Amino acid sequence: MPIELNDQNFQEQIKDFRGVALVDFWAVWCGPCKMQGPIVEELAKELAGNSKIRIAKVNVDENQVTANEHEIMSIPTLKIFKNGQPVEELIGLQNKDALLKIINKHLA
Repeated sequence: MPIELNDQNFQEQIKDFRGVALVDFWAVWCGPCKMQGPIVEELAKELAGNSKIRIAKVNVDENQVTANEHEIMSIPTLKIFKNGQPVEELIGLQNKDALLKIINKHLA
């Protein structure tokens, strides 16, 4: 299960994390987000045993400070962080294989 992030825990869960984190910025009303959600959940289950990877979600409607800080203009937006720093941004629906490839690239 992806970690539910909010304005209060983003710093601790993502910026202070040493490893690779994928963060899904989404909203309840967003059609493509509803398709992206299960893909992100599947990734979270598959990668749950790896302590160097964190999969998380941010509801942009409920956490506008975080969404604004990361300049989220379209959703779904998936950001990859490495050691707390954003290293890649993907806008729109992404398939699982593409996400795994990007995560593994940043783990190397």
